[in-house]
Amino acid sequence: MQSPTGEPRDLTGTRMELEVGPVAHGGHCVARWDGQVVFVRHTLPGERIVAEITEGREGDRFLRADAVEVLEAAPGRVEPRCPVARPGGCGGCDFQHASLATQRELLGAVVSEQLSRLAGLEREVTVRPPLDDSAPDGLGWRTRVTFAATDDGTLGLRRHRSHAIVPLDDCPIASRDLPDVLSLPWPAARVTAVAGSDGDALAAAYDVRGELPPLEATGVLSDGRTVHGRGWVRETVSGRSFKVSGAGFWQVHPDAATTLVDAVMRAAAPKAGERVADLYAGAGLFSAFLGEAVGPEGAVISVEGDAQASRDARRNLSDLPQATLIHGDVSRALSLGHVGERCDVVVLDPPRTGARAKVVRAIAALGPRTVVYVACDPAALARDVRTFAELGYTLGDLEAYALFPMTHHVECVALLEPVGP
Repeated sequence: MQSPTGEPRDLTGTRMELEVGPVAHGGHCVARWDGQVVFVRHTLPGERIVAEITEGREGDRFLRADAVEVLEAAPGRVEPRCPVARPGGCGGCDFQHASLATQRELLGAVVSEQLSRLAGLEREVTVRPPLDDSAPDGLGWRTRVTFAATDDGTLGLRRHRSHAIVPLDDCPIASRDLPDVLSLPWPAARVTAVAGSDGDALAAAYDVRGELPPLEATGVLSDGRTVHGRGWVRETVSGRSFKVSGAGFWQVHPDAATTLVDAVMRAAAPKAGERVADLYAGAGLFSAFLGEAVGPEGAVISVEGDAQASRDARRNLSDLPQATLIHGDVSRALSLGHVGERCDVVVLDPPRTGARAKVVRAIAALGPRTVVYVACDPAALARDVRTFAELGYTLGDLEAYALFPMTHHVECVALLEPVGP
């Protein structure tokens, strides 16, 4: 049916009963309505629900919807702990309506489905909680949060797929060690609150429109420049100290860095004297432990494109003369030969978009005995694993961790090795 203007009818607001199918990548489940695919949030596989369309027109390839009423609940359903983790509310959490065990099952199903569909690999994936899990209830773990500000300075988070801001008095997944920014009005477009593992904290305000509010014992940044207080926090991982500037990149779960270092080092198994490349190296987390493992006779080439992260890495790796830091685009550094002609081990932790074919080909050309791929997006991982397979590298062990409880994000550490002769 078309609207009076001749355009396909907008279905937003339409309600219907649906039988919910499997989970899909992105924090929703798949259902069908009159032949159309519907991606539904706030539901679980096997449920019968009333869904309300939030985006889509008749004839679209798919529709988006929220589950506004649960007629038959799945066994893993629980009551959300946050009052705005519901249809029409905050978009920060995807699975507060699921138990933590159910969340991990859903994440494992997503990783398995992406590997099957995009890489042609059938693999059952078990998703684990972080090592030494300090947030066993899935709450109070997020040590870095960026809030958006309304015109009157009230802070909140955005609705799912929207610029609209949902004001917050509290965020249950935010660390209790964060500076209290939610109780104050901020003349800024956004505010990032950070809590370091050693007790440091800061708030970074961006696009500042007026005088910033005072915060006790907290460094306050404005548009990347220090206004007063310290502009970095300390992080300790397995006995080693790191400094991370402002709102610079660092894992947001307090146990994530230790969990990933443990997984990467077991997979890479670096030996004294080896040459290792650490690509998309951030503040030098993996480079530091790789450098210690290869020792003074070995070499670690650490490549990072972000200028601030590179400055942090230079400070964090200053005691390791075997570490060479390269600030620049990873693809360019590889193509120009800055990483060298050969490497024994390559570790890469690319952004959500993945490494992509050009970088994968350049890594394979280095002839590493082992590639360790740290992935925050299972679809990007699967696509790159397929490219590695075309170049003679097969997927070995794969570990997956729920380092972002209540959300659809999952971290994978994949081991890739050359196929034998």
